[in-house]
Amino acid sequence: MRTALITGINGMDGSHLADLLLNKGYEVFGIERRSSSKNRINTSHLEENVHFHFITADLTDQNSLYRALKLSQPDEVYNLAAQSFVGDSWNIPVQTSDVNGIGVLRFLESIRAYETDTKRKIKFYQASTSEMFGKMVENPANENTPFYPRSPYGVAKLYAHWMVKNYRESHNMFACNGILFNHESERRGIEFVTRKISVGVARIALNLEDSISLGNLDSMRDWGYAPDYVEGMWLMLQQDEPDDYVLATGESHSIKDFLSIAFNEVGITDWENYVKQDPKFYRPAEVDVLRGDSQKAQDKLGWNSNTSFEDLVRKMINNDIELLKRGVN
Repeated sequence: MRTALITGINGMDGSHLADLLLNKGYEVFGIERRSSSKNRINTSHLEENVHFHFITADLTDQNSLYRALKLSQPDEVYNLAAQSFVGDSWNIPVQTSDVNGIGVLRFLESIRAYETDTKRKIKFYQASTSEMFGKMVENPANENTPFYPRSPYGVAKLYAHWMVKNYRESHNMFACNGILFNHESERRGIEFVTRKISVGVARIALNLEDSISLGNLDSMRDWGYAPDYVEGMWLMLQQDEPDDYVLATGESHSIKDFLSIAFNEVGITDWENYVKQDPKFYRPAEVDVLRGDSQKAQDKLGWNSNTSFEDLVRKMINNDIELLKRGVN
């Protein structure tokens, strides 16, 4: 039985990845920070699984990461933990850099020490991001497109991205970067615009609210479905040689497109009457368009994004309507 260690276990990607790996017969250890130990909305269904275990550790504490490695003895490590809200990174740039940038270096150093001490090799996955492309100089972006991050979040992730490449080349580590474009699911946090829309539209449909307040409605993103993307993460670590891969749908859609489909799903066609724009939700430096080219992942990994944009939006809306009817949201 193979063993995997996942950081960010209570997040959207971490919980979907745990589901995937458990279904494949893995023993799974999920790292959570002590302060997040009660935030198990996405992982409560795993608590009774005898092949799943929580471990307390933190990307800001290198000793705790080494202890987590010794306890779990993993074959594969997936680093999905981050200060993940791009908008907040302007308000907390130092913390964002410490977690998203230096935190990854701490983990790489912990793995290097563990491999030296135990003579065991680990395969490492780092969650890079399309936000590193930022002000895109090439559309769509692939693995060779120059980076131009437009937020402290993107800059910190880019530092981590290059550290992973450096440790791969300098220390012969099996370390991969997954440059994932936007991907969502029913488990997305409420602070993200897609979930804010799906919850807001569901509340409007049930006569619990009369409007949603948002920022820039013209931003365009390449949106996929998270369960498809965690399979891509797993595929990267099943290869004979480590490499970096873009995962994307190859299509861009605007916030307006998301709103139109969401409101249509609940029978509302004049969505503009229910949406307010608030300057406080605008970013200091906007990323206007993101679109990715995943041809390399398709060719080498056999990976594809199997869920359409329209189906993604509908899944999120209908899930939030059901949650509200049950009194969860």
